[in-house]
Amino acid sequence: MADDNDDSQKTEDPTSKRLDEARNEGNVPKSQEINHFLMILAFTLAVVLFGETVARGVVDVTLPFIARPDQIPTDIGHLIDVGWSLLGLVLLAGIGPLILAVLAAFGSAYLQFGLLWSAENMMPKLSKISPLAGVKRMFSLRSFTELIKGVIKIAIVAAVIGYLVTPSAGDLHALIGMDIIQLLAAIRDNVYIVLIGVVVIMASVAGFDVLYQRYEYTKSLRMSRQELKDEFKQTEGDPLIKGRLRQLRMERARRRMMGEVPKADVVVTNPTHFAVALKYDQFEMAAPKVVAKGIDKTAERIREVAREAGVPIIENPPLARGLYAAVGLDQEIPAEYYKAVAELISYVFKLKRGRP
Repeated sequence: MADDNDDSQKTEDPTSKRLDEARNEGNVPKSQEINHFLMILAFTLAVVLFGETVARGVVDVTLPFIARPDQIPTDIGHLIDVGWSLLGLVLLAGIGPLILAVLAAFGSAYLQFGLLWSAENMMPKLSKISPLAGVKRMFSLRSFTELIKGVIKIAIVAAVIGYLVTPSAGDLHALIGMDIIQLLAAIRDNVYIVLIGVVVIMASVAGFDVLYQRYEYTKSLRMSRQELKDEFKQTEGDPLIKGRLRQLRMERARRRMMGEVPKADVVVTNPTHFAVALKYDQFEMAAPKVVAKGIDKTAERIREVAREAGVPIIENPPLARGLYAAVGLDQEIPAEYYKAVAELISYVFKLKRGRP
């Protein structure tokens, strides 16, 4: 029941990361019907390319044994030549289809999922040799579905073959009076018709099965919303943790900034909403520099720290707003504020010189 509930919650399409992981494990959508179709196609091509040549060769070699057996030389040399001829025909009949079958097998995999090398499938697994797991696979819904598909496919192919061969059944009596060449031509034509029909049917079955296998593959990799969230956390990071880290960084930066306020020469305020702390060293700086700034509560804290450290606090709303908007932390003020800040710094320095 837990598995059923878990499967019912997997309503989301798999992510690209999930698909890549499945491919790396060797889990890809694979249709056996594509393989069967290409094998049938390879066999059909072999028959078309080599069938007539092989058939004529066999006829040429064996016909004298049927038509003129009394005239056939029976010496060992001639019999060896006949044997080699038959062996060559057998090899020609077998090697061509074998090569095409191998190409079809590799072509089937390449057409479906391209080049794939996975060490995961080569690793030994107990589930592959477990009798219980084997029995479960035999009586699984997938196995039952494949059985039904196989029965339907055989029935369709048999019906097509019967439909194509039935019109020629009435001409069987005409084959009796044909010579061997005519008989081979008649057989060839009927074989071609049957093979072409089977190839067309297998192509249709393979196309349908590809769509079905891709649907089942996507369905098997579906994810629940919780799995999507977990994957997002793994790839992008937990939003809560990221938010906490961002908050910690801001707090550290704020503490560093507050640590610079006692070193400032003056704090310019709005007076309540903005506060900008400025520092100027004529021997090290080309212009005054903003060492701290803030609004509302941060501005209030800057003023508190400045008062505790004895840093002069001067109200100048336009200058405070302008510096806050135009200048970043640890940056020197731009030229348009030179005059106003210079007057402010000069005033502060005069105040400091006037202290006991």
